[in-house]
Amino acid sequence: MNWRILLGAGLALAASSGACLAADPRFPDWPCAQAKVPDISLPQVWAGPALDDVQSKWKDDAKVSALVTKLAARRIPVDEAEKDIKEFLSGASADKVTAGKLLFAGLFDTLNAERSSVMNGLERVMRKQREAADKIRSDTIALQEQQNAPAPDTAKVDELSNQLLWETRIFEDRRRVVKFVCEVPTTIDQRLFALGRAIQQEIE
Repeated sequence: MNWRILLGAGLALAASSGACLAADPRFPDWPCAQAKVPDISLPQVWAGPALDDVQSKWKDDAKVSALVTKLAARRIPVDEAEKDIKEFLSGASADKVTAGKLLFAGLFDTLNAERSSVMNGLERVMRKQREAADKIRSDTIALQEQQNAPAPDTAKVDELSNQLLWETRIFEDRRRVVKFVCEVPTTIDQRLFALGRAIQQEIE
């Protein structure tokens, strides 16, 4: 890449007021256009019987724990997960309601934890992006100073140009990844709601 083009790109990136600004000032490290909802509340995704009596007891049931792990995996299509739920609850030998409550309690705990992990990861990347933007800004200024010097240091110009090229590529790659990952919390919300509804339909 021509150094002038690179310099222009670096300056544009450094000057971009939206490059690393949070959409919601309450969460300065949140990089997504989607509003940050820190936690899923139980009533948002569950209208079935109260789960107070099951809490973390789902972990003590090997079959429930194994099914929770399977159903929580986003690679499993929701319709396939719903079939697994129906099969599991139709075969519940004792109390179908309790089995359903245990299953949903496990899904709620697991998917909520996964959601929090994804969101924390997004905020870590935002902090890295902010640091990267500062570095790009300083390297762009250094390159510009070298180019404007009476006797530019060609080796230094090449070094800064290569460094700036690498930094801007990493920055843009991260930005693309963040845009994709920003959809994940909503996907998890929708999955949890859909699976909760499937469980409720089976135990009602």
